Amino acid sequence: MSDDHTHVQEFFTARAAGWDRRFPDDGPAYAAAVAELGLREGGRVLDAGCGTGRALPALRAAVGPSGVVLGADVTPAMLREAARAGRGRDGALLLADVAALPLRPDALDAVFAAGLIAHLPDPAGNLREIARVVRPGGVLALFHPIGRAALATRQGRSITPDDLRAEPNLRALLSRSGWHMTSYVDEDTRFLALAVRTD
Repeated sequence: MSDDHTHVQEFFTARAAGWDRRFPDDGPAYAAAVAELGLREGGRVLDAGCGTGRALPALRAAVGPSGVVLGADVTPAMLREAARAGRGRDGALLLADVAALPLRPDALDAVFAAGLIAHLPDPAGNLREIARVVRPGGVLALFHPIGRAALATRQGRSITPDDLRAEPNLRALLSRSGWHMTSYVDEDTRFLALAVRTD
């Protein structure tokens, strides 16, 4: 594992046990973001960087019992919390790195990623790997339950012009990584960028 992954694992391992208690009211925001993916019965979807699996129930509801739902995370402690919360019933939990997903090309219809982009050591390369496992025309949702300004305030920092999630930066990053951004919302109550995989 790289130092970047070690840092991410240390950060989330220390917080895993109390993660869901810290954010008890995010469920409706996750469900609303999942609804914007436009998933259908029988669809195939990955929650990349699933953490404690808070999106998995909404993803399962969207694709139904015949669909495939996967939750992948690089931190074992977060996956243990997901299993403890019973979210393994909604999707298969995988210990996996988005830099090398254990999936065949074009395997998925969509990827949901909550809070992931800020933790990617190689954003362009990692987004290309995510594109590899999504069929052409499939959808990516980059989500956070609060917007950039509200998150920066919570963390006691300022937004800088080089913020990856700023619309022009994110649009360019996605374009270089096999995606075309189709919508962008950055409000106090949510951040959601949707992109479609290009050929």
